[in-house]
Amino acid sequence: MTKAELIDTIARSTDQPKKQVAATLDLAFEQIARSIRKDKRFWVPGFGTFSVRRRKARAGFNPRTNAPMIIAASRTVGFRPAPELRKGL
Repeated sequence: MTKAELIDTIARSTDQPKKQVAATLDLAFEQIARSIRKDKRFWVPGFGTFSVRRRKARAGFNPRTNAPMIIAASRTVGFRPAPELRKGL
């Protein structure tokens, strides 16, 4: 499902204008991102947990030249589904 499809589905089920649903959804995602940056985690009961994960530096290669290179350490966002969500998969 794309963001546009999500907005359309929510707008139809709540009888709200798409612009209002889009603004609300953008605000919700912005607040989730802010929470992850600040607290390093965001938890939704029954859905799952978003958290900051660290990736170690690792060996890789440049696909264009096949030259070996070191991929730098980085941080990313991970998601762990709640047991209720996992059961439905």
